[in-house]
Amino acid sequence: MIDFATTMEAWLFQDNLSLSMLFVGVVLLSYLLEDLAIITAATLSVEHIMPPSLALAAIFIGISSGDMGLYLLGKLAKKVAWFRYRLLRYHRARKLRRTLHQQAFKTLFIVRFVPGLRTVGFTLSGFLDVPKVTFLLAVITATGLWTLLVFSSFFQLGNAAWLQESQGAWLLIPAGLCLMLLINKLITRTFLRDAYDTAR
Repeated sequence: MIDFATTMEAWLFQDNLSLSMLFVGVVLLSYLLEDLAIITAATLSVEHIMPPSLALAAIFIGISSGDMGLYLLGKLAKKVAWFRYRLLRYHRARKLRRTLHQQAFKTLFIVRFVPGLRTVGFTLSGFLDVPKVTFLLAVITATGLWTLLVFSSFFQLGNAAWLQESQGAWLLIPAGLCLMLLINKLITRTFLRDAYDTAR
């Protein structure tokens, strides 16, 4: 998947792509690797290949629709009796269901920022019948904040005079990915350490 994502990212920097193709490409890239899609979109904007507003819209639509897809996948899985029986017979699953329903917005908001929890958390939200409106509000709010924060940071950095003069805007992608990996590890250690100890 990583190889395919990097191939798609390289394809986005071709000279002959229309804005609509760039938009679709960023949306599709966000389904594979969100962080790479955000940094790539920011770099496309810095290099004046794609307008910032269009790049932001593509990222937001891609990430939000991907999250909704996970939720609907959970809804679909609930129709399979074997899944329903296997999951809901465990005490921990029933406790998780109560937590998700009582503190849905807060839990889903945090899940968006903790690496490795998004797929499981959003799919379980659909499986455990978290209200669709609550899910959408939490996801759209968190996605909007995350996308705006990361995109604008890399966009501002890419437009810095010293970087423009050195023709090093392309370095935003590898440097940005490394930085985001470090941030993700820090968030994981901070949020998940206490949650894991409590769950035990």
